Amino acid sequence: MMRPVYASDYLEKVKPTHKPPQKMHEKVALAAIQVARKAFDLGTGYGPNMTEALWLRRFLFLETVAGVPGMVAGMLRHMRSLRTMKRDKGWIHTLLEEAENERMHLLTFLELKKPSLLFRMSVLLAQGVFFNAYMASYILFPKTCHAFIGYLEEEAVKTYTHCLEDIDSGKLKNWQTQPPPSIGKMYWRLPEGSTMRDLILAVRADEACHSYVNHKFSEMKPDESNPFEVGTVHLP
Repeated sequence: MMRPVYASDYLEKVKPTHKPPQKMHEKVALAAIQVARKAFDLGTGYGPNMTEALWLRRFLFLETVAGVPGMVAGMLRHMRSLRTMKRDKGWIHTLLEEAENERMHLLTFLELKKPSLLFRMSVLLAQGVFFNAYMASYILFPKTCHAFIGYLEEEAVKTYTHCLEDIDSGKLKNWQTQPPPSIGKMYWRLPEGSTMRDLILAVRADEACHSYVNHKFSEMKPDESNPFEVGTVHLP
């Protein structure tokens, strides 16, 4: 399993970024994300007065969705490789790493909050709709889908940055001192004495990486070689 490990000075430097859309598929992807963001904010009660419980509810739902695209894209490219009997040129591994990374976000936050039955049913519905919609879209418009995820992850970086600001301002006092779940501490190799703030920093850095990678993929032709080495990400 790929385990992202970041230098502490890099983690503090990660900030929200935005790639201005230039091509039509980027404009379409950004418009779709803007609509999805508004709906998601409304559905998760997102606002200026977030508590630890509200943050966890948002994170859990976000990560159940965020783990879908990499798996779908990796699966489709895997099947294409089998069907055409040609090499994939390295995309599959990076896409599956993304899916695994997002799933680890979910498993980590699950150690802090156990979802209700209603929440689980909402996730089941959302995943059923999103999985099939994304699969159909990726078959037809892979560049648009990668741009969509690039912009989605931009929004995720904004969200986690907001959470960090709440921690630093004292709105989330428990997370200023609360240690991270052991699974997260192991996965990101967090040092002794780490807190939830350190965990959120690592998750935000993951999302920034996914945004960069997917924006890059959205600029490439499907048969070009993956510019990222297996198990690593070349940050901008």
